[in-house]
Amino acid sequence: MTGNYISGCFISDTEFWDKMQAEWEELARRNWLTENEQAQIPSSVSPHEKGYYFHTDNPYKDLPNAFEEGLKKAREGDLQNAVLLLEGAVLQDPQDSEAWQVLGTTQAENENEQAAIVSLQRCLELHPNNLPALMALAVSLTNTGMRNDACEALFCWLRHNPKYKHLLKGKTHLMGSPNSQRRMSTAPNVGRHESSLPEVKELFLEAVQHNSDSVDPDLQTGLGVLYNLSGEFNKAVEAFNTALSVRPEDYLLWNRLGATLANGDRSKEAVEAYTRALELQPGFIRSRYNLGISCINLGAHREAASNFLTALSLQRKSRSRQQSHQVMSGNIWAALRIALSMMDQPELFQAANIGDLDLLMRAFNLDI
Repeated sequence: MTGNYISGCFISDTEFWDKMQAEWEELARRNWLTENEQAQIPSSVSPHEKGYYFHTDNPYKDLPNAFEEGLKKAREGDLQNAVLLLEGAVLQDPQDSEAWQVLGTTQAENENEQAAIVSLQRCLELHPNNLPALMALAVSLTNTGMRNDACEALFCWLRHNPKYKHLLKGKTHLMGSPNSQRRMSTAPNVGRHESSLPEVKELFLEAVQHNSDSVDPDLQTGLGVLYNLSGEFNKAVEAFNTALSVRPEDYLLWNRLGATLANGDRSKEAVEAYTRALELQPGFIRSRYNLGISCINLGAHREAASNFLTALSLQRKSRSRQQSHQVMSGNIWAALRIALSMMDQPELFQAANIGDLDLLMRAFNLDI
């Protein structure tokens, strides 16, 4: 956090500002596409090894058409009830790969990356050639800094794609991979597959040339993810814009474009992209969170706090109010504290510190 962020601060406690800086740096690192926490899972623990942690007291766990209703709620942007319904569906049938896939993508939109990764991995164990699940997993792994595993997921996407698998010329795994049949790890493994990013990027570029007579938005999305991993943000922006030329109503693509612009220090343009994503899907928690981060970057602290509060309020609106605390994102609370710390209103910061959402919503004249 630079000096600009702490001018006019109401607390001079060095330890406090060190903590705020650590939170900000962590948020900035993950800004591009994230909460990667679920209250019961420490961020340092591999979520796949721990398994999926289901909500307790789920009112939908025995609903006969839980999957269909969950799919409907997800499309409507009611992510909290969608998660509960989809959890009910997989509890009823743990072998339902489609239910695991939709649960994973919904958890990602709901700013819960660890749960998304576990769900998508379970889907791929049941259905290894599920292309949308592989692409979604690559994005989630990118968000959590697992670049090698993200590259591996994108490699698998090419290998299982009928249009492009011939480009791999007999390769069954990434260069340097000791075991092509091993389960994909979700824990960072420094030094593993150091050459995988340029290798996979070259394969994607070859696929783009192979498909030069038309635009494949999924291929461009994968390329955008790879360019983000390599820090080539202008090229990533170009890839996502190319994908949007085919899918202009895809709110996920608008969010990914926004996050890429933000990573490339183009926060004003990022705000426009996030705003478009939210016009298309008002309940999109991740984009609301990312918009708040960009507002902080632009010095619009009140607007940032308002966006974070809106996201938390949306997360709280599940059928069972008993679950309200466990469904709200610690990552968003951390960002809210940062925004409030810059507004010179210690009473509001304290309210955020104790999790008093109702008080904060009233202070910002937002509907509870």
